[in-house]
Amino acid sequence: MKTLHFSALIDAGPKVVWDTMLGPDTYQVWSSEFVEGSYFEGSWAQGQRIRFLAPDGRGITSVVAESRPYEFVSLKHLGSIENGVEDTESASVRSWAPSFENYTFVGAGASTEVKVDIDVTAEFEEYTQKTWPKALARLKAICERSGG
Repeated sequence: MKTLHFSALIDAGPKVVWDTMLGPDTYQVWSSEFVEGSYFEGSWAQGQRIRFLAPDGRGITSVVAESRPYEFVSLKHLGSIENGVEDTESASVRSWAPSFENYTFVGAGASTEVKVDIDVTAEFEEYTQKTWPKALARLKAICERSGG
């Protein structure tokens, strides 16, 4: 497992960036860089379960390990979802779970630096390296278009 790091400077305050990144409607827009039609079920509150899903029923089940609104959120990925069924115990899942995905929001004047740290297996490293920068660029465009 390797931790990859990404960041973007967005011309909007931390509250706007947080709300845009984690809001259900805008989440679907920027996360479509990963899978068209991506969405989540659940809450971004600390200790809550959250499921990240594709339209075909595949996805990841997670728990919000830590949440400090407008500053930091940490996702602890627990397993995969196939056809709507969670798997947290198979050998293939145990090879990567638990893993973490963390978002840090650092206010810088009227802007916010979003930092993403994500654990990935070798199998998904290239895909993640290509896709996260595109997703952050889309998030930046949405935040800045909304007037920050």
